[in-house]
Amino acid sequence: MRGSAFHAATCERRPRLPTFLLAHGSPMNIFTNTVVTLTFELYDADGVLLESTDEPITYLHGGHSGMLPKLEAALKLKKAGDAVSVDVEPEDGFGDYDPELVKLEAVDRLPPEIEVGMQFEAHTSADDEHGSGTVFTVTDIADGKVVLDGNHPWAGKRLRFDCQILEVRPATAEEVEHGHVHGADGHHH
Repeated sequence: MRGSAFHAATCERRPRLPTFLLAHGSPMNIFTNTVVTLTFELYDADGVLLESTDEPITYLHGGHSGMLPKLEAALKLKKAGDAVSVDVEPEDGFGDYDPELVKLEAVDRLPPEIEVGMQFEAHTSADDEHGSGTVFTVTDIADGKVVLDGNHPWAGKRLRFDCQILEVRPATAEEVEHGHVHGADGHHH
């Protein structure tokens, strides 16, 4: 999902698992190459809920995923049971709003089934890889014209993440090598 605060390809939704304890009985802290399971709520500066997890998400900590660096830094050294709230300015989140990324196109240049809310990826070259282009959202259709916005929906917004850490465990060597969490039944790509 384009608007998700956590990169969907690197996160796995899982049921809650037991907390891993160190040899002396204290919960493991989050650091590079640990697997973290958490829930979160994302709010804008006015306190409006933008997104929340229906189920916990799991990710590999340490710059492996699409996690915002400021959020990942705030989670470092926390442990299962901790709550973290972090404010993220646009420059640390989804960037400033860029009016140059708003385009007006003739409706006949787009697919006939075009509708407000639809998203598609535009490339500068036919040789560009999927996922390397700019994602545009149709924000308006009127008078034979379509307004396309290439900004992230949260660009230019100050955000607050409220996270609840549910589990922290060491990553397996295979997870670290691949740069993402594997499922409960092993490797899934």
